[in-house]
Amino acid sequence: MKNFNKRLLYILESNDLSASQFATKIGVQRSSVSHVLSGRNKPSLDFLIKISDSFKDISIDWLVKGTTNNNSKHSNKGNFPLLDSVRSSSPLIHKSNKNIKEIILFYEDNSFKVFQN
Repeated sequence: MKNFNKRLLYILESNDLSASQFATKIGVQRSSVSHVLSGRNKPSLDFLIKISDSFKDISIDWLVKGTTNNNSKHSNKGNFPLLDSVRSSSPLIHKSNKNIKEIILFYEDNSFKVFQN
């Protein structure tokens, strides 16, 4: 679960939630979120399922590995960046040795979201 803390922080920031609000939303104790964020504890399977159930557009694959599994019941619907998987799978990035600076997602309702690295 490398970089799980970063993905959890991303969820908090992108949903404008404090750790306490997040804990209430997914139905866990505030201390559980704090321990996971600090790296003291790894998230339990129950913790991951509660996140996935509370945030329908977050896949468990993304939570655990930073990638998605298209065959998964919980698929990522494009609302969360998969920078780790883009870096590791894109031949253009490997050949040019360039880092991703920005990803822009355009939604069907003509809104967009910018993710900066």
